[in-house]
Amino acid sequence: MNGGPIARVVTHGTFELDGGSWEVDNNIWVVGDDSEVVVFDAAHDAGPIVNAVGGRHVVAVVCTHGHNDHVTVAPELGEALDAPVLLHPADDMLWRMTHPDSDFRTASDGDTLRVAGTELRALHTPGHSPGSVCWHAPELNAVFSGDTLFQGGPGATGRSFSDFPTILESISGRLGKLPGDTVVYTGHGDSTTIGDEIVHYDEWVARGH
Repeated sequence: MNGGPIARVVTHGTFELDGGSWEVDNNIWVVGDDSEVVVFDAAHDAGPIVNAVGGRHVVAVVCTHGHNDHVTVAPELGEALDAPVLLHPADDMLWRMTHPDSDFRTASDGDTLRVAGTELRALHTPGHSPGSVCWHAPELNAVFSGDTLFQGGPGATGRSFSDFPTILESISGRLGKLPGDTVVYTGHGDSTTIGDEIVHYDEWVARGH
């Protein structure tokens, strides 16, 4: 599968919140094997994601959080791929901003998905949003972090429903406990590792945002 069990699709569009609008590129991660996959995030445009799936069985379309740029085409994608759409219920109010008339299936801390013989476990990591969830796949040495952790530090917390002390606690208490060589597959930009980021933790605390 594209050289390995984890493939990236990048789509472009806008992130909108609090009356502002920003141009963004989003990562969508397609994880699995030649027969079945999980799709992480439903950003901007369903076409390239459906093409990347290529007719394989989709276990779930997992939204790492409810910001519009991560759920843009979630109901459409769920229908096109005949798959449930998963989101933590604490982000319901964000979801409703984009999809007032569509529902999702609840994903909670500790939930697991199995795809292609690999287990993915939900880690509730609030801060960027109340319902942000990272998904850890120990056998793939991977965590899909959404916008909780990036190359360069924590996700943004300057807008509604986000909180900097909370995201620090999520990173130190949840992600920071993962093996240091765990690869972080982020919602935007380049991948990194837990170890390469967590060494800067005290600097983030001092920065204060």
